[in-house]
This record gives sequence, structure tokens and C-alpha cells, in this order.
Amino acid sequence: MIGFLHGGAPAQNADRLAGFRKGLRETGFVEGQNVEIEFRWAEGQTERLPELAADLVRRQVAVIATLSASQAALAAKAATNMIPIVFQVGSDPVAMGLVASLSRPGGNATGISTLNAEITEKRIGLLRELVPQAAVIGVLVNPTNPSAGEISRDVHATAVGVQLQILPARTDSEIEAAFATPALQRSGALVVSTDPLFFIRRAQLAALAARNGVPTIYYDRQFAYSGGLMSYGTDSVSAWHQAATYVSRILKGERPADLPVAQAAKFEMVINLKTAKTLGVTFPPTLLALADEVIE
Repeated sequence: MIGFLHGGAPAQNADRLAGFRKGLRETGFVEGQNVEIEFRWAEGQTERLPELAADLVRRQVAVIATLSASQAALAAKAATNMIPIVFQVGSDPVAMGLVASLSRPGGNATGISTLNAEITEKRIGLLRELVPQAAVIGVLVNPTNPSAGEISRDVHATAVGVQLQILPARTDSEIEAAFATPALQRSGALVVSTDPLFFIRRAQLAALAARNGVPTIYYDRQFAYSGGLMSYGTDSVSAWHQAATYVSRILKGERPADLPVAQAAKFEMVINLKTAKTLGVTFPPTLLALADEVIE
């Protein structure tokens, strides 16, 4: 039995789950036939993750998958040092304490590092190319996410010629207040950092960006599909598919301690020209040429 722990909700992760199930099927495991999956979704209430992780441990699942959810990975790691854990995180798993090293995890956890926290700088660069007149760039972070401090340090260390403003938000009212920040509305743009809390609210975030006239870049193509201006980040469906192969290898007897943490290699950019027109933003040909998909 596979335990699945996530801070978000199933409906918003349908495409990713399809990738996960496909990865299982391709490696010999079909849900409902020779494997069962116990899902535990926090629905954006990350404070529930320790309780949900403990429940999976009590059920003695064979492996726990925590994908696109750093808080879930840490909750699972805190709940057990025996049951194997397969994670997919955007932060450095060594710094998070999930593994001893990328090449030799050494404990009961391994998985995929998608580098999403590290490529926040890249997203800022894309925004500056799109709206070079922006005097302020905000970075929306969930302060409960382990990568929040890392992101804050990294972006401030690399900021040149623009004012950066970290905007912590974990409730609907705090998110609305962040988009309504006067400096952003006057001459700013926004980066939304990686977090399940934001992923399940992607339509709300896109609507707030349009209402407040704030050019915004996101970390997953689903934001652009939901009306967001542009996204740049890991192909999360492929990452969940890749994580499923790790789950399968563990079910077949391999130890997480012996499975090196994989690095994400595929990144993608999606541009929504409909939203650009609404915001009065014109994409330069250089950015359009880099896009993996353009929504017209």
C-alpha cells in the first residue's frame, strides 16, 4: 500500500496525479489491481500534515509519497524513520534535513529536487525583461514553507537595480493584501513562489493580478491555464511521473538510502497573451521565442 501525503487538494492536482499513476503503471503497479493508494490531503491546511502523516504511519503503508509539498515531506520525515519516503521538493533536501547528501541519501527518504526555490532569480529576470520599467518586484511566499527563508536570502543577495519586496501570505485576506500593495500597483510586478497553498488558489491569484493590474509570473503551467500571465518552472506532471518510478523501485525492494536524489532537468515557460492584452503588457519577440507554449 502506498501512502500519499499532500498539502493541497485532489481536484487541483488531477493532471499531476495522472502522471503519477502513469509512472506506476509503466513500472508494473496498477491502482486497484496490485497496489492501493491511501490519499491524505490537507486542503491547504498545512497544520494538519503531522496528524495526516501519523495516520499513514499507523496504517503501516509500504512507502509514503510527498510530491510538490515540502511541508508534507518534513511532516512524513518527522513521523517515521522507518517507512520509506519519496519526496519531490523545490528546496535543497539536504538543507531541509531530508537526506544526508544528494548522492547518498543515507536514511529513509529520497526523491526529486525540482530546484524551484533556486530558480526564483530566473523568474525575476524574466519579469524584468517583460516589464523593464518595474521599480518594485514583489515575491509572494508562504511563511510556513521551509523554502521561504531561502528564497528571501537568495533574491536579496542577487537583486541589482530593482527594489525587492518579500510579501508573506498564508490566508485569503493576506494574499489579497499582497496584490493590493500600493508599490506594486503603481510600478511593480510579482513573483509567486512555489507552494501548494498558492497552487490550489491559482484562479484566485490570476484574478487578483488582473484586478490590481500587476504583471505576475508563476511556477507552474497550470497558473497560465487558469488566466495567469506567464509561468516558468519544472514540468510538474513529468516530475510526479518520475517520482512514481522511485516509489515502484522501493516497492520492488530497493532502499531509499541507496537511491540518489534526482535533479529536475526539464523546465518550461508558458505565456498567456490573452492576459497580457488585459494587463496592457507586450511580450518582446525574445521571450515569445523562448516559450514552450503560447496561449492566444
